Amino acid sequence: MFDKFEGWMQKYIVPIANKMDKQVHLSAIKKAFVAMVPLLIIGSFALIPDALPNMIGPKNPISLFITKYNDFITLPYTVGMGMMSLYVAAIIAYHLAKSYELDVPGCITMAVIGFLILAFAVDENGAFLTTYLGTKGLFVAMFGSILAVELFRWSKKHKITIKMPDTVPDFVSSSFEMIPISLIVIGAFIVLRILSVNVLHVLPPVIFTNIFAPLVGSMDNVFMYTFVKFLQTLLFFFGIHPSVLSPITSPISTQFLAENIANAKSGLALVHFYTPGMDSAFGNFTGTGVTIGLVFWCMFSRAAAQRKIGRIALIPALFGINEPILFGAPIVLNPIFFIPFCIIGPIVSSFAAYAGSLGFLKNSVFTPPYVGVFLEGYLATFDWRSLIVNGLQLIASILIWYPFFKIYERNELANENAKQSAISDEDEALLADLELDF
Repeated sequence: MFDKFEGWMQKYIVPIANKMDKQVHLSAIKKAFVAMVPLLIIGSFALIPDALPNMIGPKNPISLFITKYNDFITLPYTVGMGMMSLYVAAIIAYHLAKSYELDVPGCITMAVIGFLILAFAVDENGAFLTTYLGTKGLFVAMFGSILAVELFRWSKKHKITIKMPDTVPDFVSSSFEMIPISLIVIGAFIVLRILSVNVLHVLPPVIFTNIFAPLVGSMDNVFMYTFVKFLQTLLFFFGIHPSVLSPITSPISTQFLAENIANAKSGLALVHFYTPGMDSAFGNFTGTGVTIGLVFWCMFSRAAAQRKIGRIALIPALFGINEPILFGAPIVLNPIFFIPFCIIGPIVSSFAAYAGSLGFLKNSVFTPPYVGVFLEGYLATFDWRSLIVNGLQLIASILIWYPFFKIYERNELANENAKQSAISDEDEALLADLELDF
């Protein structure tokens, strides 16, 4: 049964996942959001002082200082997460240009200009709005950046450029070569904006918001979240890193975090569970699939190899890294561990989502650095009940993995005994052949 399922996965799913991982556009998007992690962390740190006046009193000298200089304190958030779509557009263009071996500065320039043409908005007084420069413009930033680079590549391929004599310096020549390309790229984006505003009567970012609304809205559903965790464990079980899904999930979780932060600053409820901090601290508690239970039992295994793997894997697991146990035990492609990893693991990963839906756990406005289990959960929520949720995940993982570990340990012990017996038999046969007479 498992062999048939493995064969089906290897034939149909694994090739698709591998192609997704190597696809240049998805790879560029994934790398762009990885590059945004420092902005998320620093921006979240900048908002912590906002909560202090409520905790220590508004007339406290520290609170008065925070209130007076709040605009400066929150500046890393304002120019970081508040302008994230602009940075994402530039970084996607950078990686695509590197992949296509195009002029990197030229591609970045065209991507940023193209994105701004689509995202540009003004208020009734004609003042420039930054509404879609933040996380609300992520989808249009991805689209604009990819379109700009592809138009750039098409223009270069068809040699739509101005060729200068060889005697002209390279930096001057490259500037003139960009003129026809710039006209094509900028002209295409202006046409798109005209069609959007004059025909559809909405700004381009609104179109993308409406298109992706069902997907974005579904990610706050606990059952959808559990399904996403199932997809991640299933991919990892077959040796494919679940980061292949990040081009789809990262824009949504980042947008949700920004909306939670905006609500917190306005005194409104935090409505979104699915944020980077929550997913890291609870969804990937001790690693994808919550594998700390297997690490625990391996540490005390009677099989020497498993005992060594468990002790090696412990410290990484405490910081959310479980590759040592995934490939060392191994969990990957091991049918004995399919149920606890791919079926039960996603449910344990979703404990915080269910706790949040029941009102037991606060949602997140902070993306903490990788500070280790339990502490990361508390920093993500600033809710002491996060310790209870992580504790339940730890206990559940230990209990769930035990019967499957014992089956695997019994097999490992049998293999170890068979090897020892084989060596002993060979040694006895060798001694018998020597016919030594003392």
